[in-house]
Amino acid sequence: MKSSLPLLLVSLCAMPVLAADIPGGGINADNLSRHVRVLASDEFEGRAPARRGEEKTVAYIVDELKRAGVRPGGEQGTWTQDVPLVRAQVEGTVTASLRIGGKTQVLANGNDVVLQSLRPVDRVSLVDAPLVFVGYGITAPERSWNDYKGADLTGKVAVVLVNDPDFETASPGAFDGRAVTYYGRWTYKYEELARQGAAGVLIVHETAPAAYGWATVRASGVSPVFDIPRADAATYHTPLRGWMQRDLAVSLFQRAGLDFEMEKRRAQTAAFAPVALGDATLSATFAVKRDQVVTRNVIGRLPGATRPDETVIYSAHWDAFGIGEPDTTGDAIRHGAVDNATGVAAVIELARVFAAGPRPQRTLLFMALTAEEKGLQGASYYAANPVAPLEKTAAVLNIEMLSPDGPNRDIASWGKGRVSLEGDLKRVAEAQGRNYSEDPNLEAGFFYRADHFAFARAGVPAITVGAGLDRVEGGVAGGRALRDAYFARCYHQPCDAWTPSWDAGGQARDVALLYTLGREIADSDAWPRWLNGSEFEAIRARSETERE
Repeated sequence: MKSSLPLLLVSLCAMPVLAADIPGGGINADNLSRHVRVLASDEFEGRAPARRGEEKTVAYIVDELKRAGVRPGGEQGTWTQDVPLVRAQVEGTVTASLRIGGKTQVLANGNDVVLQSLRPVDRVSLVDAPLVFVGYGITAPERSWNDYKGADLTGKVAVVLVNDPDFETASPGAFDGRAVTYYGRWTYKYEELARQGAAGVLIVHETAPAAYGWATVRASGVSPVFDIPRADAATYHTPLRGWMQRDLAVSLFQRAGLDFEMEKRRAQTAAFAPVALGDATLSATFAVKRDQVVTRNVIGRLPGATRPDETVIYSAHWDAFGIGEPDTTGDAIRHGAVDNATGVAAVIELARVFAAGPRPQRTLLFMALTAEEKGLQGASYYAANPVAPLEKTAAVLNIEMLSPDGPNRDIASWGKGRVSLEGDLKRVAEAQGRNYSEDPNLEAGFFYRADHFAFARAGVPAITVGAGLDRVEGGVAGGRALRDAYFARCYHQPCDAWTPSWDAGGQARDVALLYTLGREIADSDAWPRWLNGSEFEAIRARSETERE
């Protein structure tokens, strides 16, 4: 209801919950560290969905939620919700080559390119498919932008840039400056080029606009890929998709008589039109192993005392990337300690303290979601098949990547969501003597890379909360250095692991803050809302009468 904003401010600005008021002895840093240590241990094999590590992960989370004192919140009185997915993985050797100017260059999968497919086929075979540069690959009528200009991409492989046209421009243009839009995400580019009828897509990897290095692309790309079962999968996915190294792209453009940087600048204007990369063609052949699997969301429930039909969700994704190629130490397990055993630990600890205290007025759901790393699949499935009505879900507080390095003065949310929850998080942080920091890296597009986005698309007010950068010891400079080192070395890599030096003190402070925010929303009779200018405001408004 639009009239609920003043009520929301009055209700949520009531007496702040102090850390000393949290039931169950408060948020326990040792508990948080223990959960991360177990979930990120070798025994859990990197928590890959539909693998042996999932069985251990789900069993552990269910056991801990039982111990916490909440009830089963899944399907038919169980702790879980089945999430059916299609799994596809390259099987055997990938043979790929680039031919231009009468010369053939053999491409190494994982080094020069990363190739995969979600098309419902058991083999991909492209022979001499012409290469076409399509700029940023965007069709956005509301921004007066169309990179395709009617080009026929049938039988061709599109070479496309990552991120948005504004990322490297001197001033903001049609795409909100350096704050990436959904059009800048690699997922959108794959989807749009399938709509355009391309035979394949190669995204040019550049570390800054992608917000991660080639090692992350390689690790993700040689793992299985997942999708929901689709009747239109043959048209929804191109036969081939993947990434190419920037150096390969620069060389390719040069051999085609083009300058890569100059073509990129041309692509940053609305006048851009696709250009053939000389006589360059791509050939690629590989087998695809496809099967249908069932993975699981884990859900605990604490019924509301007076309005049990209204819901507040705490969520975090439990999955990581399983077992991959060994690093320089010989470790092949991508443990996913920071990303995102920290979030799961927070959800479990929140369930414990809420269950130990007075019953909230609204129902609380404590979710550990599957397959986030595979495209927000678990969250998307829940949003399409909710166990509690979305129109009466007041808020989703998703938790990602809390810091192992001790306390910060601030706390942050991901992206700029134009949602009242951001203001509420700021107010609660300040009441606890801390600061709220907007996402310091809007160009990375984290708003579209976390599970809250699946709920937002369905209209539910949602944010992802993570660690800030302003360290109590070291300030912003120290926090940024630690963050940059993590993304350069450990993001989706084996070194994202728990160590004895792990300091969960900062995590405990962040989770205590999230307890306060969730308690206020759960005890309020008002509804968080999308603010003017949000693309999700109209979706939420369609169910407004359900909340009157």
